[in-house]
Amino acid sequence: MTPDQLRRYGRQVVDWIADYLERVETLPVQSPVAPGDVRARLPDQPPRRAESFESILRDMDDVILPGITHWQSPNFFGFFPANSSGPSILGELLSAGLAVQGMMWITSPACTELETHVLDWMVGMLGLPQAFLSTSAGGGVIQDSASSASLCALLAARHKASLGTVRQRGVEQRLVAYASAEAHASIEKAMRVAGLGSRHLRLIATDERHAMKSDVLEETIRRDQATGLHPFFVVSTVGTTSSGAVDPTHGIGQACRKYGLWLHVDAAMAGTAAICPELRDVHRGVELADSYCFNPHKWMFVNFDCDCLFVADRSCLIRALGNSADYLENTASTSGKVIDYRNWQIPLGRRFRALKLWFVIRSFGVDGLRDRVREHVKLARELAGWIEADRRFEMAAPVALNLVCFRHSGGEAASRRLVEHVNREGRIFLTQTRLDELLTLRLCIGQTSTQRQHVARAWSVLCDAADQVA
Repeated sequence: MTPDQLRRYGRQVVDWIADYLERVETLPVQSPVAPGDVRARLPDQPPRRAESFESILRDMDDVILPGITHWQSPNFFGFFPANSSGPSILGELLSAGLAVQGMMWITSPACTELETHVLDWMVGMLGLPQAFLSTSAGGGVIQDSASSASLCALLAARHKASLGTVRQRGVEQRLVAYASAEAHASIEKAMRVAGLGSRHLRLIATDERHAMKSDVLEETIRRDQATGLHPFFVVSTVGTTSSGAVDPTHGIGQACRKYGLWLHVDAAMAGTAAICPELRDVHRGVELADSYCFNPHKWMFVNFDCDCLFVADRSCLIRALGNSADYLENTASTSGKVIDYRNWQIPLGRRFRALKLWFVIRSFGVDGLRDRVREHVKLARELAGWIEADRRFEMAAPVALNLVCFRHSGGEAASRRLVEHVNREGRIFLTQTRLDELLTLRLCIGQTSTQRQHVARAWSVLCDAADQVA
């Protein structure tokens, strides 16, 4: 493809994306295809000769689009937001065009320094501790997801615990970690990946708001210590996936300080709320954290993938994940004056993710981001009020931010029929979970283009369906 062809086809692709975003609201939110339908439309063998770009783009409409569940629809209320926005799309496009391999400062200084600078911006925007600034002993790094960020934090904590007990035989076989029973499944996966295993993870009971009981955590830590185990790592979740519950990070952090454990705060979606000063209660106690992560790609209108991981002491992370090789040596790295982010993550290579984050912050402005978040929280609370006032429904959990959890008052079977009915119909999309062992419907408000009219329409769809499935 020549530069001239790139210009011509690039305009067509941008037009295709713009047209898609303009009409996505009219499309069935959940893809209607059956398993195997997409592959059945594809040829058995790859083409031997080059095909025209026009035919490739035509197949986007004919083959790919029917198999898309439309996460960017304002009627998508399932799982969690996986947002996009015009500025983020264009930042991602520029990142692809530059094709930077940002593993070290020398491989593209702007890739590293923009990332460091934008993450320092995020510390101020979220009201995070000054210890997370790059000018301190800590700093921030962009990971692909909160799953990777939590794994990196776990590995740093394991390395620190092992160094502190280097003379104790088999210390890693006695390491124990702790998280809420409502914590994300990626925490258990991280324990397996790290070689510690699921049996070394304690899932702590939750209260009536589905948040971790810090007193039970402390009792469990003491009991494990008494049996010769080595507690080393605790996850406090700010906004659990099932209900949006916020763990009591302050109380958890005090227990971690008392017993010498690493505290990691997983604020994957809910962390974005702290852009608004009046919502920063979700971060109470985060000053006690050793590490913290949140996903701008969930509720801050940045394309996946983009997770911000902050650490209070970068040396722990670098000692756990850093390595060297002759082919990576260079004067800038050995000078100690630059950051090489390859030592802050699992893989060697890394993309120029900071561009899209930078584009979004500058294009929306902090005030613009706050306005969107506040509107989503307001809409969630308004929807909760409608549910509470309607005898066909019942609330299943308090509304902390932008997630509304509810059930059909007719019981579990009716709730299941309700979610299946509305998703099959295609006008909105919801997901489900279990709270207190009961099937629970989740309606998450956070898409970039979602407005009150979309939430009102979703409520109308739910009301119509509730009568049909009762």
